[in-house]
Amino acid sequence: MNEYVLSSMVEIISGGTPKTDKPEYWNGNIGWLSVADFNNVERFVYDSDKTITSKGLQESNTKLLKKGDVIISARGTVGALAQIGKEMAFNQSCFGLRAKPEYITNDFLFYALKNYIKNFKAKSTGSVFETINISSFDLMKLSVPCLKKQQSIAAVLSALDKKIALNKQINARLEEMAKTLYDYWFVQFDFPDANGKPYKSSGGEMVFDETLKREIPKGWEVKSLGEIALTSSGGTPTSTVQEYYKGGNIPWVNSGELNNNFIVYTDNFITQTGMDNSSAKLVSEKSILLAMYGATAGKTSLISFKTTTNQAICSILPKDMNYRVYIKSYLDNMYLYLVQLSSGSARDNLSQDKIKRLHLVIPESGILEIFSNVTEDFYKKIENNLKQNHHLTQLRDFLLPMLMNGQVSVVE
Repeated sequence: MNEYVLSSMVEIISGGTPKTDKPEYWNGNIGWLSVADFNNVERFVYDSDKTITSKGLQESNTKLLKKGDVIISARGTVGALAQIGKEMAFNQSCFGLRAKPEYITNDFLFYALKNYIKNFKAKSTGSVFETINISSFDLMKLSVPCLKKQQSIAAVLSALDKKIALNKQINARLEEMAKTLYDYWFVQFDFPDANGKPYKSSGGEMVFDETLKREIPKGWEVKSLGEIALTSSGGTPTSTVQEYYKGGNIPWVNSGELNNNFIVYTDNFITQTGMDNSSAKLVSEKSILLAMYGATAGKTSLISFKTTTNQAICSILPKDMNYRVYIKSYLDNMYLYLVQLSSGSARDNLSQDKIKRLHLVIPESGILEIFSNVTEDFYKKIENNLKQNHHLTQLRDFLLPMLMNGQVSVVE
């Protein structure tokens, strides 16, 4: 291992922002990254919220990063990292780092920096730095092996990251398939009729429903969510009472975790004493969780384990499990309406009572059963992939520091 100052091993590239009052600089075909575009757990970043034109690139301080370059956030959420998935520009809140090939590879640089930042955060109470500037890279020192060993180490970690990314792509496709099927069958009402043809498009009889103020297939009903499911809300044990949390083994999901379609684990736990001394209740692993307020208001997740929740979550347990994915799909389809309901200053507009009073179409049982069988299979695969990704992430994070400090070596 040789130790080098980071600035000696990389080319440091600064970003910039084209003038915002020049429309000809914006909405082009060149990605323009900000911290928000890569402040997540993904290794590669391929897309940006905003794009710029060639003119915007040429007439501003922003520069292009190449595929494989590393980008690091310098302000705000300091120390967020990613590798560039395709040629993209970036703003002044970030730095681009391009490995000098005689010292280090881009792939090894990414993992070495990830390990460096993780260790720094473990030793400090704040961010990696309040800000990162050019001189900060003169303070960072990395120990690096020879280039051949760098490639071997990066290959091991990359293999794990590639499998994690593949599972995420599969899950995104499965979720989209479930959404498309719900929309086609229960929004457009083109479920297969007795002859296997799309019902409404083939002239299937529709009747007007007064509750929904729209037409629905003849023979179908409309019911409130409270008629087909049981609901409950959770609670938060007093945060200052150590015995409510220390050594706890009862999962406790908070509303901020409801950003995924399926939750297979949580890092939060409470004790039995904590549950007994709060309004937290154990809910079934077959439940649907709906965030009622906060940043994730309107978001839903299926769960795969018995858990408790905080008070910002409404737990929904279908009386008939054929309704499980159907209810989740319905709530996902109602997301913007639910967000609107949750926007009151009293933070109680999206209450458990209002959720119970939501009305939804009740399909004919045979159609519902087919939908349930197909989509439950989708979500079972999603669940398995998420569990695998959790284990792969733990393995990668376990190996990362050991490979970087030489405790574990890669057999050639």
